[in-house]
Amino acid sequence: MPLTFDDLLARARALAGEGRRAVLGIAGSPGAGKTTLAEHLVRALNGDGPPWAAHVPMDGFHLADAELDRLGRRDRKGAPDTFDAAGYAALLRRLHEDTEEVVYAPGFERVLEQPLAGAIPVEPAARLVVTEGNYLLLTEGSWARVRPCLDEAWFCELAEEERIRRLVARHEEFGKGHEEAVAWVLGTDQRNADLVETTRGRADLIVPPTALPRVPRGAGR
Repeated sequence: MPLTFDDLLARARALAGEGRRAVLGIAGSPGAGKTTLAEHLVRALNGDGPPWAAHVPMDGFHLADAELDRLGRRDRKGAPDTFDAAGYAALLRRLHEDTEEVVYAPGFERVLEQPLAGAIPVEPAARLVVTEGNYLLLTEGSWARVRPCLDEAWFCELAEEERIRRLVARHEEFGKGHEEAVAWVLGTDQRNADLVETTRGRADLIVPPTALPRVPRGAGR
């Protein structure tokens, strides 16, 4: 039987079945649907009672543009070395400690394309934390600290033509002209996608397009 969204929901729910806090990681190339899947999972899990699932995106650990300018990396924003990977891994470890305190995670403002400190509160009642991003399964540098912090890791796959279409639409939605969006998607984004694709073998589960929630045109991260 093909994998369905309900199957994913049941698998995510089971991760925190013993009452302890668990961390589920969702990886995949840019535009593959990671954020959409995470948002739908958390919404569905929290829909049958008091909220007990939280969404903590990797994107909150983007380096600020001012720092990217200082490092000379602004023209390839989104590459692995344009994130605070060590800080991200440290947050995941802290979430696993399961203390009685609220843990604040950074968010990411899509319009400004800037991280926002302390934007996401993870309450003590959160038994499942769903985190998603491109580089959860990398083994280079500080990224290697991320995978051991995940109780389970999934990898979203999507047909390349559709993935590129979604990415172009997203860049246009947030201010790029069509030609600029296409150039960025086929350049910087594609280099990142090629790297992410090499990590799929480290996932516990490959999520096919048929199991992903339906999304409107232009959506899908």
